[in-house]
Amino acid sequence: MMLKSKFKENIIQLAGVLLLSATSFCAVASADKPGEGVKVTPIFPPIAEERFRGEIAMEGLRELGYKVQEPKETEYAVMMVALANGDADFTVHLWNTLHDPFYQKSGGDHDLVKAGTVMNNVLQGYLIDKKTADKYNIKYLTDLKKPEIAKLFDINGDGKADLTGCNPGWGCELTTEFHLKEYDLNKTVNNNRGSYFALMADTIARYKNGQPILYYTWIPQWISGVLVIDKDVVWLEVPYTALPDGKNNVDTLYNGKNLGFAKDEIKSVLNKNFAEENPAALKFLSQFNIKPEDESAQNLKMQQGENKPADVTRHAKEWIAAHRQEFDKWLQASREAASSAAK
Repeated sequence: MMLKSKFKENIIQLAGVLLLSATSFCAVASADKPGEGVKVTPIFPPIAEERFRGEIAMEGLRELGYKVQEPKETEYAVMMVALANGDADFTVHLWNTLHDPFYQKSGGDHDLVKAGTVMNNVLQGYLIDKKTADKYNIKYLTDLKKPEIAKLFDINGDGKADLTGCNPGWGCELTTEFHLKEYDLNKTVNNNRGSYFALMADTIARYKNGQPILYYTWIPQWISGVLVIDKDVVWLEVPYTALPDGKNNVDTLYNGKNLGFAKDEIKSVLNKNFAEENPAALKFLSQFNIKPEDESAQNLKMQQGENKPADVTRHAKEWIAAHRQEFDKWLQASREAASSAAK
């Protein structure tokens, strides 16, 4: 009887040890992946060249255990509305100044959270080919008020300069239209809007054929790797800062030139309820950042043929591998944030 009793006691003790070990293992696993079991829906613009940073962000959330859903795609203004309404959980694509009207109209800080700066010193502006700029001493956007200067950039034969603009509904479209009116350029300049990269393909082709070009662009992206600034093309200055929202005390200078657009930064944005319920995701997205030149270099790879979704995913994983030490610090800080919130 004593043997049976002792055996039973040992079994109970062993079961207790195993249960404790299993509990400890689960706790460790949970601490390592605080987002386990939580679905997260990203939302991005339908611009293939901006998917790269989104892929990096999604991979970080996966490593934290989140079940990342296929990203939704829509234009910037609708993106903010979707986040505010809880139809998506996060994006890494808000230009802080350029897209501020979209952010505010969607509920602003009441419904959304700006978590961190994904990218600093992003630029926008108008450029022309350097050859034409040097030959005719063109330095300012307002030089296009002169019919003889505007005619140099005429494509369709109406005597007006043809500016390669951006997609309808983008923040840059609103600013460009405002600039043309503010600087009294509507009589001599056409703002050609449409599918930006298709329009730019034609612009680049004209440049290669030795024709003058006039276009809007932003950095980072691959255009600056093909039309190299200060070698192939030059920025046009504006005579004074004038922005649609009237907030003209922002920094619009780059290398001493007034580009007419605020020197901007790209923010990660989360739905407020999701951010409050997921401190690990909030912490990760508050730290995540990449350099503009990294995205420009990746975009150039896409332009050179590595443009399939699998290529972009691979580029993101290569970036993570090259920045693994920093990436792991972001992950660890995110796990600690989740642990602190759980206490």
